[in-house]
This record gives sequence, structure tokens and C-alpha cells, in this order.
Amino acid sequence: MKKSVFCLIISTTILIACGRKEKIDTNVYIPLPETVKAPENNPTTKEKVELGKLLFFDPILSGDKDVACATCHHPTNGYAEFRDISIGVNGVGFGSSRTFKTPNSIPFVKRNAHTILNTAYNGITIAGTYNPENAPMFWDSRVNSLEQQALEPIKALEEMRGTNYTKNEILNIVVSRVKEISAYQELFKKAFPENSNIDSLSIAKAIAAFERSLVTNNSRFDKFLRGDETAISLSEKEGFELFKKVGCANCHSGPMFSDYKMHVLGVEENDKLDIADGGLNNEFLFRTPTLRNLGATAPYMHNGSLSSLLKVLEFYEDISSGRSKNKNVPDKALDSLVKKITIKVKDMSLINSFLNTLNDSNFDATIPDNVPSGLSVGGNIN
Repeated sequence: MKKSVFCLIISTTILIACGRKEKIDTNVYIPLPETVKAPENNPTTKEKVELGKLLFFDPILSGDKDVACATCHHPTNGYAEFRDISIGVNGVGFGSSRTFKTPNSIPFVKRNAHTILNTAYNGITIAGTYNPENAPMFWDSRVNSLEQQALEPIKALEEMRGTNYTKNEILNIVVSRVKEISAYQELFKKAFPENSNIDSLSIAKAIAAFERSLVTNNSRFDKFLRGDETAISLSEKEGFELFKKVGCANCHSGPMFSDYKMHVLGVEENDKLDIADGGLNNEFLFRTPTLRNLGATAPYMHNGSLSSLLKVLEFYEDISSGRSKNKNVPDKALDSLVKKITIKVKDMSLINSFLNTLNDSNFDATIPDNVPSGLSVGGNIN
């Protein structure tokens, strides 16, 4: 694809063009940006990323010092987790083999662990614009920016906090622990030379800087969009056209293959949960997830209830009739776009083939040999 053509494609996706409003074409795609934006108050530096990585793998941030961010967002699993819903506090083991210790009073984490990969681009529009300070996070978009996201799991009882500390006190406890470690004192001085004070804000900024470094913006599909016609096969190109034709692109649009909007799909409940997950405003609304790196981030949907991409495609074929798969969601509550889905069994193999072009293993998958606290790297996963 020549540069002039590429620019033309971009121009067709912009809402305001040549002084008049244009209809946005969700069937037009551009590659992920080759550079990553950071908030003005948290510019990315090598030192900050290195500090954030250590914090990400260090269970000192959890109430019982047994869970790290990496426990449920591990590079081996594409910075997601190979299980439906997570076991955080009071758990042992890794991925699908992780179980609760006994006795146990901690509930499952009620939602599937989003991949951290490419969250730097969250909120990106069809035209490729985004604001890192206003980037939606979590399945219900309850906070904006990676800086805000970084602290939420620490405060959540079932994820990292546990029962020994309240939500109001856990961040102070974590900060006091980190302050006591001389290695962290030096690392914070290097990462924040203008103000090396260790507090929850600086911890969040460091973790966010590390997470913002985890991007996969050179998949085979990105190469294809940048002009390399040989980057994807003929069948994968056919799958891409089908992906758009059958209605997948209505929600899975833009460089991240997400419209970042909330939809009611009526996904069947995960039977591990005692109480149905009502999503945003208890209306069973969940944000459209990215489709990038799906090959490493199974299982799928907000509660991990679908184990393969084939099952996901079959699910969409089923709900295109307008009938909910969730007994708590009436048919009339389903998103209006559901009935616009025209996917058939014969389309699925080609679409699945196309989705594999969005995989990209070129990200930092290295694991620290140790962390400054001296605790088990990645939490209690062995």
C-alpha cells in the first residue's frame, strides 16, 4: 500500500473532513501506531519502565505478600491468564493449575484477566487518535488511564488485598513496605529524579510506564496494512473481508479492533460465581475487548466462559437470532447490533485464519531473576 493511499484511507475515517461531517466507515482499518504516547505528567523513561517491571512482578504489593500483578498477567500467557476467572489471594499454582489453599474464604475474581499487551493504546479511534490520560480500563471501563488502573487490583479483596487490611489502608501499607527496601529507594531516585518520594502515585506511574512499553504493533496484519501484500495469505485476506461482511467490524473496529463501547451480549454466566455479574450499572454491559494476540489469551469473553475462538464465533452465530444465552438477560435487552451479525459455520475457518494475523510475539516476555523484596517472583505460582 503506497503512502498516498494509506493517507487516503485514514482521511475517510475522520468524522470532520473538508468542513463537513462524514460517515465513519467501520470497515476501514489502519495499523497500530509505531510510537506510544504517554501522559504529560508521566513521560516514559528507561529507568521508570525498569522500576515498574520489578513492581509488576513483586508480591510485596499484595496484602499477604503472595500475589503480584504478574500472577494473573504473566508473559507466558501473553500477559493474560490461561484460566476463565482468576484466583488471586490465598491461591497457589499457575494459570489453569492454580487453586485455592484450604481453608479458604476468598471468592474468585469475577472477570477474566484482560491482557496487558497494547493497553497503551486503549481508547484509540478508527482514525488512530487516543489520549493516554483518558484511556478506558477494565471490562466495565470504570477507570481511565493505566496510572489509575494500576492501583485498583491492589485495593480489591479477592485480587491482591486479602482480608487483613481494609481498602482504605492497603495502599499506605504497601507504600511503607516499599519505602523500607533500600534497593527500591535507589530505583525510585533514578526513575523520579525530580521527586523521588515513594508514594502510591509514583508506584502507579512506574507500573503504568512498564505496561505502556508492552505493545505488539508489528503483527502480520499491521505489515499488510503498511503495504506488504505478502504479509498475509490469500485465505487470511478472504477471512478479513468476511470479518467485515458478517458484522464483526460493527464493534471490533479501529487499530485495536475495539470500539471501546459497552454492549449487552447475554453471555452465559460462569458457574463458579455465586452471584451473576451484572457488569456496568448492573445492566450486563461489558466493553468490547481487543482481538489482538488472541492466540495467547484464551479463554474468552468477560468471564472466560468460551474456551476457543471457534466457540466464540459459534456464540455470535447463536445470538444473531436475537435470543439471549443468559437467563438474567432478556432477549429485548440484547444490543441492537446482535441481529446484524450474519456469520455462518462456513465462514468460521476463514475468519479464524484472519484473526491469527493479529498475533505478535515481539514483546518483552523476560521474567526478573529476583525482585527487591526477596519474595517469590510473580507471587505464589510455583
